[in-house]
Amino acid sequence: MIVMRDPVYTKCMNALQQVTARQGRPIVVCEEGDTETKSLASRVLEVPKTVDCLQGVLTVIPMQLLAFHIAVLRECNVDCPRNLAKSVTVE
Repeated sequence: MIVMRDPVYTKCMNALQQVTARQGRPIVVCEEGDTETKSLASRVLEVPKTVDCLQGVLTVIPMQLLAFHIAVLRECNVDCPRNLAKSVTVE
């Protein structure tokens, strides 16, 4: 989950509380020093606090690295993903 201190923070915290109430173990990307969010997460990836228009760039990087490492652990070919031609149109 990505939980930042932005206008939808309360909705994200509600969703995070729902996941933990059902014995979920969420991996959370949050801002540095956000102890309230960190207390509900099983694993935390912290990103620096910045202006809202740049926050998406900072949160997507750890998500891409997480996806890459999960794919490597699952022994998927990360250099040539299957079915890519079905989802990408080249002209």
